[in-house]
Amino acid sequence: MTKRENDSFSVKDLMQSFINENNLSKGMQKMKIEETWNKLMGQGVASYTSSVRLQNKTLIIQLTSSVLREELSHGKDKIIKIMNEEFGEEIISKLMLI
Repeated sequence: MTKRENDSFSVKDLMQSFINENNLSKGMQKMKIEETWNKLMGQGVASYTSSVRLQNKTLIIQLTSSVLREELSHGKDKIIKIMNEEFGEEIISKLMLI
């Protein structure tokens, strides 16, 4: 009988390993970006957000309220900073509010 190894791994570590081995990190970031936006900005902002996408390190947010767009434009640097902190790396360098 072969001896069984008792190494245990967390599901998070196994998923991260799978993502890295199969070059899926960019796609996973794009999927997680909308979820992160809604979580960090709250339900109020999320209700006026019609589209969230990441394209070439540019976060493109489409809003249905021009007043909210103007208000958020004053805090672009802070939004970029907290989004990057949430991801643990610098994936966003520019924010476009349209």
